[in-house]
Amino acid sequence: MWLRLLERLEAGGPPSDPPDWLRRAVRTEARRARRTARRETAPAGDPADTGGHDPERLALAAARRRALRDAVRRLPGRCPRLLEALLSPRDPTYREIAGELGISQGSLGPERSRCLGCLRRLLTQEVAARGGRG
Repeated sequence: MWLRLLERLEAGGPPSDPPDWLRRAVRTEARRARRTARRETAPAGDPADTGGHDPERLALAAARRRALRDAVRRLPGRCPRLLEALLSPRDPTYREIAGELGISQGSLGPERSRCLGCLRRLLTQEVAARGGRG
């Protein structure tokens, strides 16, 4: 961040609101790092090498993801939309999510917490119903 600030000072002078500039710069850099991490993949090795991921393990992981998506869809109220927005690959800000859902930005954290609690209870019940398997 300090390097970015020095570049900014050389290019156009000091920012008009340094604390605000720093917050925006850190947020932008964090988003850039997340996008880069998502795009990076391990170099391809031997095509026959599954990297320790046997087909059964891959199938089980896919089934867990499918079960999680199904559970999120069954959540009450705006929970499915909220969790979908929070996990969106476009990485929206709390302000953008609040605007999409028509709620205040300050209520997103408590709402998210309630939704995750509902999801936890739902999944716990499902695991218990299956006898603890999976």
